Amino acid sequence: MEKLQYLFTHHTTISQTWMWVIFGIAVIVLLLWDLLFFNRKNEVPNFMHTLILCIVYILAACIFGVFVMYEEGMEKGLLFFTGFLVEKSLSLDNVFIISLIFTSLQIPRMYQHRVLFWGILGALVMRGILIFVGDALIKEFHWILYIFSAFLLYTGIKMVLPSSEEETPLKETRLYKTISKFFHVTHEIHGEHFFLKRNGHHYITPLFFALLIVETMDVIFALDSIPAIFLITQDIFVIYTSNIFAILGLRALYFLLEAAVYRFVYLKQALSVILIFIGSKIFLPYFGLKLEAWHSLSITFSIIFIGIAASLISTKKKQNQ
Repeated sequence: MEKLQYLFTHHTTISQTWMWVIFGIAVIVLLLWDLLFFNRKNEVPNFMHTLILCIVYILAACIFGVFVMYEEGMEKGLLFFTGFLVEKSLSLDNVFIISLIFTSLQIPRMYQHRVLFWGILGALVMRGILIFVGDALIKEFHWILYIFSAFLLYTGIKMVLPSSEEETPLKETRLYKTISKFFHVTHEIHGEHFFLKRNGHHYITPLFFALLIVETMDVIFALDSIPAIFLITQDIFVIYTSNIFAILGLRALYFLLEAAVYRFVYLKQALSVILIFIGSKIFLPYFGLKLEAWHSLSITFSIIFIGIAASLISTKKKQNQ
């Protein structure tokens, strides 16, 4: 009996190792394909190429999700899809912020993809660090999940409340001023270059400035998305892979939705409902309610669909008036 248990555990370990290897290969292939197909030269991204790239990333995530389902079972596969859907929907909010950053710093569209490509590479590393730190904390202090829940409930409620704060221009924010203290900054665009040497001094260009702010904002957004995924599952493989697949397609998603994203007037409300739903899940068993993996996936998808559909209907009515 002990021998059978050992063989099963050993087989499971090998299987999980190979799954990490396959995931790593998939990410490298997608990044190289993105670099060669979408990032070959500095030009305004073509809509059709962007659409193809978006579809490829979503299909890749779906194929990987089916692979997880085949190797680890239906429940883990559904948890992957739920995590991917939550992270993807939360990343839509990033599109608003990225658009504001590029507009404020006057980054030409032909160079924006370069900033986002390196921003995504940085996000892969930062998300990995935050996820593994979160995993270590939960294993040591399981009660931290309740703090995550409270934080998501607070964030979700805050998102739907009217804000009295006026929007501050990026160049007047504390973040912009802090970065300016540590670096020599030139406000001129110098082609695709992140750095410039002038009179013996190294300067950062608006492109690198935009990259730093995009990376900083990704860490801030991760403070919402990572607690959300930990409340869906504590499986580190599902958490990291669903996060990364959602991030990989962010650049193509940005260029695809950049012009239309402001039509999603109810997107913020939909995201707030998702955060409140995920944040409240941990308390449901105390009321005799238990949600299966497919319940979470169905509810999350329905909230996003309703939010986007309501937004498109609302904006179409306003255009017809």
